[in-house]
Amino acid sequence: MSKTVKEFWQTTALEDMSEAQWESLCDGCGKCCLVKLQDEETDEVVYTDVACSLLNENTCRCANYENRLTLVADCVKLTVDNIAQLKYMPPSCAYRLLHEGKDLPAWHPLRTGSPEAMRAASMSVRGRVLHEANFDGDLEARVVSWPLDFSTS
Repeated sequence: MSKTVKEFWQTTALEDMSEAQWESLCDGCGKCCLVKLQDEETDEVVYTDVACSLLNENTCRCANYENRLTLVADCVKLTVDNIAQLKYMPPSCAYRLLHEGKDLPAWHPLRTGSPEAMRAASMSVRGRVLHEANFDGDLEARVVSWPLDFSTS
């Protein structure tokens, strides 16, 4: 009989994680860096395919992560204290999943050792976005549903 080894995200509460553990939860999909629109009457949030100008489309990571909060007015630092209020985080977000008591999907880089499985599962924004700095149009015309697609396998 083999013993199943549990990983840190399965044994450590979000509030007890080290900074390195917390940061490693990010799969690097880039979905949280998409411009979102919120209906003032219903509070419904929709995603666009327009990305923050700091998003590196190839790596799907912030090009200036350390300074993002001062460079981007509406950038939010995700913390254990605010994850419950950030209802707009994509359903595939590891922070959201763990907060909701779910496990990481099979394609998550912590499970696979690289972001390639995530990209193969179409969970990344790579090749699907326009940069905010290069966009001067109607954001409502850029609404997309693919950031909400989610597969655990």
